[in-house]
Amino acid sequence: MRSIIYYNFADMERPSRKKKLGGYPATGVVISTTLALFVIGLFGLILIYSDRFERIVRENVTVKVYTRSSLSETQLKQVEQSLATKEFVSDAEDAIVFVSREQAEQNLGHLGEYKEVLGDNPFKDMFEVKIAPAYHDTSSLSKIKVELENVSGVFDAVYEKDLLDDINTNFTKVSILLIGLDAILLLTVILLINNTLRLALFSQRFLIRSMQLVGAKKWFIQRPFLFRAGLYGILAGIFAAGLIFFLTRYAYGKIEMLEKLHDQRMYMMLLSSLLVIGALIAVASTYIAIRRYLKMSLDELY
Repeated sequence: MRSIIYYNFADMERPSRKKKLGGYPATGVVISTTLALFVIGLFGLILIYSDRFERIVRENVTVKVYTRSSLSETQLKQVEQSLATKEFVSDAEDAIVFVSREQAEQNLGHLGEYKEVLGDNPFKDMFEVKIAPAYHDTSSLSKIKVELENVSGVFDAVYEKDLLDDINTNFTKVSILLIGLDAILLLTVILLINNTLRLALFSQRFLIRSMQLVGAKKWFIQRPFLFRAGLYGILAGIFAAGLIFFLTRYAYGKIEMLEKLHDQRMYMMLLSSLLVIGALIAVASTYIAIRRYLKMSLDELY
């Protein structure tokens, strides 16, 4: 019986490199994923700084509570204790600060020789009361003003209504804008990483089909790809976190205001999330791409 042997002359001209299941170009995938995660990290920093800036502004929102004239030190202490029991007062250590009429006179002494006209110090003893951020809306502050004025020994309560209205309006607009941009950016990054991995897996499509033909189960085929994708995603997350870290260290040395906006807890959460996001997107994209190749016919693979 004559045996027929077929020769592939293309393979004889140059030896083909053996492909490993689950192996695909790592450099391009890691670099592309790193850059995408770096962009997410930068935008995350902007969100952290904007949130910290809003908190700093709101922590310094105060209501000036003026007391009645001629109150004794004991009566002033009672007023302070009454103010401290209010639920809308901030938890900060300096939430209630007493400013005497003499101190107010010294602070505003540059206004001129008003004593010669008025004959007396026109200022009153007052307390600067910091209000918790949850009560910064207009309706709450109006109720707080009335409640403070009903405290025994209080003459008047004043807050900068126009400034608070501007703060509430502007921060709401900025928050909506940043959340919208963040959603668009995250979607763009997911598509970018997904397309990068799909192109990297394209060279493995025939190897996947060969494994199917010899009876390999789907999970056996998917496992090495998913493992390597997760590894590349974590590696890209580490590189992106490192870039963010060195960039912030450099920026803090140049711009002092940025360091004041630093929030260590949120910052560490951001760096850690880059590793998780990188691994999740890489694994999910690889899983979708492999399932697609597993379902393709031979004609479609070509």
